[in-house]
Amino acid sequence: MDFQEELQILIGKRIFEIRSQNKQTQQDLEFITGIDVAEISKYEKGKRNLTLKTMIKLAIALKIHPKELLDVEFDVEKHTIDE
Repeated sequence: MDFQEELQILIGKRIFEIRSQNKQTQQDLEFITGIDVAEISKYEKGKRNLTLKTMIKLAIALKIHPKELLDVEFDVEKHTIDE
């Protein structure tokens, strides 16, 4: 797994975790952000790469600072730029 794929999965899990803690549904996020539930599901599963704009929309909907979405355990030592 390359570093982008790993990071997408970790951020997706973070979105799911925060949404669950907030007792929000994917439909709640869709209503607030305008992002379709199917797309939100792809982000949460790490199957779709977040743009900065989407990250900010989700952070606002989750009522968090965008940097909290990046608060994941990512081991930079095991990856190279060439991946």
